[in-house]
Amino acid sequence: MAGETDLRKLLADMRPVLNPGRFVYCTFTGRAPAGLRPVATVAEPEGLTAVLEQEEADALGLSYDYVAAWITLRIHSALSAVGLTAAVAGRLTEHGISCNVVAGFHHDHLFVTADDAERAVRALEELAAESS
Repeated sequence: MAGETDLRKLLADMRPVLNPGRFVYCTFTGRAPAGLRPVATVAEPEGLTAVLEQEEADALGLSYDYVAAWITLRIHSALSAVGLTAAVAGRLTEHGISCNVVAGFHHDHLFVTADDAERAVRALEELAAESS
């Protein structure tokens, strides 16, 4: 199934949902610990970044300095869609909320500071309503 590319439809139908839990970014210069269950990973020249539940990081004694909430935009956005990330980031910027975006094949995922989670969802819901 092809994802949506129309920006107006993407915004109007994004349906942001706040996933339960708190998430942290950990980095590893070598291999990640065996059995690690990240929700996202990025391989960079400096090492592997893994986003995982804070409870798992704490249980493994991993260090981190950013605690985030995870918001999923439930619209199936095409990887070639133009403008969704900019519109979402722009709206969150207007509310002083930092945002780290990870795109999956089906959905876009936003990691915002945990304390800003509810405000971020409200701001995105307002953006969706304005785009309808």
